Amino acid sequence: MDNYLLLKIAHSLPGILLLLGLLAHVFMLWKAARGGDSAVLQRKLQRTRRISLPVLGVLALSLPVSGFWLVQMAGWSLGETWLLLGNLLFLVLMVLGLLLAGRLGAWQALGNTPASSRLLAVTGTYAGLMVLLLLAIMGLMGAKPV
Repeated sequence: MDNYLLLKIAHSLPGILLLLGLLAHVFMLWKAARGGDSAVLQRKLQRTRRISLPVLGVLALSLPVSGFWLVQMAGWSLGETWLLLGNLLFLVLMVLGLLLAGRLGAWQALGNTPASSRLLAVTGTYAGLMVLLLLAIMGLMGAKPV
């Protein structure tokens, strides 16, 4: 296996894991919030904020590093439009990730009191936008010139 193929796999795997992890957490928290058991919800929120968000953040931050080396090995210019647009979307993704972490912190700080519908809507909106941005970035990277 040559280095380019290995790097391509090493770049694609964190992106797929990031998307699947985000979708799994959205589903898990949505199901726990609908279940009504506040102790279970608080446990899931605590695990999400302490373990999952940092792991997903490290996966996300590994993408620009491996992407840079992938572009260098392929010999593409860093000024290509699809690459610049992907980087801008990635910056928006990081900002939304920080905003989502803040909303999850506010949700966890409520303790046993139920979250307001506005908090749930904002949290869901941030998570939904993150999924859309990840899909858009993956689409841009998949549509790159050969």
